[in-house]
Amino acid sequence: MEWYIKRFEELSTSELYKILQERVNVFVVEQNCPYPEVDGKDPKAYHLYVKKEEKVIAYTRLLPAGVAYEQASIGRVLVEQSYRNTGLGRDIMNKSIEFLTTELREHAIKIQAQEYALKFYESFGFRAVSDVYLEDDIPHVDMVMQRIN
Repeated sequence: MEWYIKRFEELSTSELYKILQERVNVFVVEQNCPYPEVDGKDPKAYHLYVKKEEKVIAYTRLLPAGVAYEQASIGRVLVEQSYRNTGLGRDIMNKSIEFLTTELREHAIKIQAQEYALKFYESFGFRAVSDVYLEDDIPHVDMVMQRIN
């Protein structure tokens, strides 16, 4: 497995294609949720991903504060189906948090968590800051992690 973190302009067209392909596979096809996956935030993001044999098997989109929210954010968190329950989701979240807090010196991170994954995100220190709401017919909760550095 190889780990990468790149700004949008550093991605090759092939890398971008593979990332978008996997995001659509998970968030649109697998979750049966037609929505505009390409939302205009990718050019302002850092893209953290893992490749194995040229396939993207895990990914997160990291947004600095002020792009999506007042706080930095982690979104589009995915692990390809055959690699789930292997610890890869925990690894990519740890690397995402570390990058945002260490490299970008962000002090707060906000996420839109699917309700079924609340316990997973709470294990990293995220706390719910909203009630459950439907986003594209999927129950979500806004969560924030506050770091004191």
